Amino acid sequence: MRQQLIEEWNRRHASSKAEQAKLVELPGDADQQRSQLLGALQSGSAGYDVVNLDITWIPEFAESGLIRPMPEDETVDRDFINRVLRTTVWKGRAYGRPFNTDVGLLYYRPDLLKAAGIQPSRQPTRNWDWGHLNASIKTLALSPGRSDDQAGWTTQLKLYEGLTANTVEAFASVGVQLADEDGTYTASEADLKKGLDELLERAHHERILASAVSSDETSSLADFAAGRVAFLRHWPYVYGALRTLLPPDAYSVNRLPGSSVLGGQNLAVTTDSPRAGNARDLIEFLTSQESEQCLLDAGFAATRASAYNGKSRPCWPRVAAALRPGGGTPPATGAPSSAPPAQAGEGGARDQGAEARAAFTWTLSAALKEAVQRPRTPYYGAFTQVLQSHVHELLTAESPDSDKAAARLHPALRDAFQGK
Repeated sequence: MRQQLIEEWNRRHASSKAEQAKLVELPGDADQQRSQLLGALQSGSAGYDVVNLDITWIPEFAESGLIRPMPEDETVDRDFINRVLRTTVWKGRAYGRPFNTDVGLLYYRPDLLKAAGIQPSRQPTRNWDWGHLNASIKTLALSPGRSDDQAGWTTQLKLYEGLTANTVEAFASVGVQLADEDGTYTASEADLKKGLDELLERAHHERILASAVSSDETSSLADFAAGRVAFLRHWPYVYGALRTLLPPDAYSVNRLPGSSVLGGQNLAVTTDSPRAGNARDLIEFLTSQESEQCLLDAGFAATRASAYNGKSRPCWPRVAAALRPGGGTPPATGAPSSAPPAQAGEGGARDQGAEARAAFTWTLSAALKEAVQRPRTPYYGAFTQVLQSHVHELLTAESPDSDKAAARLHPALRDAFQGK
């Protein structure tokens, strides 16, 4: 998708060799990419003008002087979703523009719920909370057809960033904030115990799949598709991925009860770029209404409100054509269509249809407008490693003790937020 957008930019600037852009993809996982990028920019050896940064990296790269603040006199397009736009800001200055975003959602299996006598509702209500979800999980547990390898729900509690996202969601749902906007640690030991108790409640063995403590995005999705759980906390791209795994009536999506955490990536101009003006133009193109509509159509979560309310300009025609499977013309996500749903051949995919896509788009938009950020700190790498190690130890303990865990976690987090 990103390569197609870069090629569209290059076509539109074919007469200017100086404005031709090249996409450089770094190998490795997110932590390895971050380390490579930091090293390259700090050494001055990189020829990068624009960098695509995880939203949690913005404070670190800004504090290190590796990316430029956006011009203060530049008018910010109010079409960007406000909470998503705020991920570009550090200490009152914007350091980029949101490229693609992410947010936790709750997927569910209507077929499994109906078999247990539960009638699922597609549209979430404002008072939808974990109490309602737990009631459904309890009913599922009493279903006579339930097998020993089934559970109510699953998520990503492996020792990696997915665990941080789930932990921050649990903390935020009970009003626990770990740091302020400037990265100063603000939580107390009592706050930590409150948040850890909420996470333990969600991860209770009677509710969650036992393998959740070792699950990442791939394995948790596989468990959901195999029918081992009726509910799954996951990211927006799963909605498209499920087309190839399940029949259209076997899955749906709702907002996550309580708080949901933001993910995604922002585009920023490097401090050493000799082409800062052209770099900002490229960012403006890549985050335009047309480009964001392309991203949404391709399964990403767009960063602009217009992509969700039907007021966006359509995806660049040649990009849409390049991404079109089999020569068909897929409607924009959430847009009505008179065409019948695509039928699956061997190994093919079946679309849920316009009404379901519109419901997904509405749910995604609503979730993004209410989502919370992970802590904003230049020491995010240290913070997330400390949080993950302590929380995973608690979740895998034979007799979890949140009092002792909070007592150990409190000084460790305080030091991490101070860069110690």
